[in-house]
Amino acid sequence: MAEAPGQGTESTTAPADAGDLDRARAATVRVFVALAPPDDAKDELARELGPAYEAYPRLRWNRIEDWHITLAFLGELPVETVPLLRPPLAEIAAARRPLELALRGGGHFDDRVLWSGIDGDLDGLHRLATEVRTVVKECGIPFEDRPLRPHLTLARARRDDQASVLEVADGLAGFTGRRWATERLHLVGSNYGRGPGPIRYRDIESWSFARR
Repeated sequence: MAEAPGQGTESTTAPADAGDLDRARAATVRVFVALAPPDDAKDELARELGPAYEAYPRLRWNRIEDWHITLAFLGELPVETVPLLRPPLAEIAAARRPLELALRGGGHFDDRVLWSGIDGDLDGLHRLATEVRTVVKECGIPFEDRPLRPHLTLARARRDDQASVLEVADGLAGFTGRRWATERLHLVGSNYGRGPGPIRYRDIESWSFARR
C-alpha cells in the first residue's frame, strides 16, 4: 500500500491540571459510524495523490489506513454508552447487502479540508445512514444530525495555508476509481493519539454486511 505522510496537529498549550484532563479522556471516547474502502481502492487513490504528497508536505495528510466514509458522527460519548450501540448496528449490517461505491473526484470544505467524492449507490448510502442515525436516537444518544455529504477526508491545511487544498482538489477532478462493495459497518473511536501527535482511529467493533 502506498504511504501518505503522517498527519500532524498544531501544538497546544498543556492545561494547568493535565491529570484531570487525562481522567476525563479516559472516561469518554469520540465515536462515529462509518464505512471503509477496501485496500486496493485506497491504494488506487493513494497512487493518484502521490505527486501531491511530495508537492504539499505541509498539508496534514490523513493516514491511508484511517480513510473512511462517515455515516453518523456522534461526538464525545461516555464509554459506558458505547455498548448500547452494538446490538442495533449489528442487526443493520446483518440485514443489509453490500453497497456498490467508488471514489471519484475531489473537493474541499472551507478551503482547509480536502476530500475525495463518493460515487455509486448513493441512494442506498443515504438509506443506510438514515437507519444508523435512527438506531442511535433510539438508544437515547444525542448527536448533531447533520445532512449526509458523502466524502472521504484526505487532508487538512494549516491556518496559514489557503491555497494547497484548492490546488490538490483541482488535480483530483478527473479521478475515477474502480467500483467496490462495502464489506463491514464500523463503529470507530477516535480518542487515540490526542494531543500534539497524529490523530489515530481504531475500530471499537465492526460487522459484516449480509452476503449477496
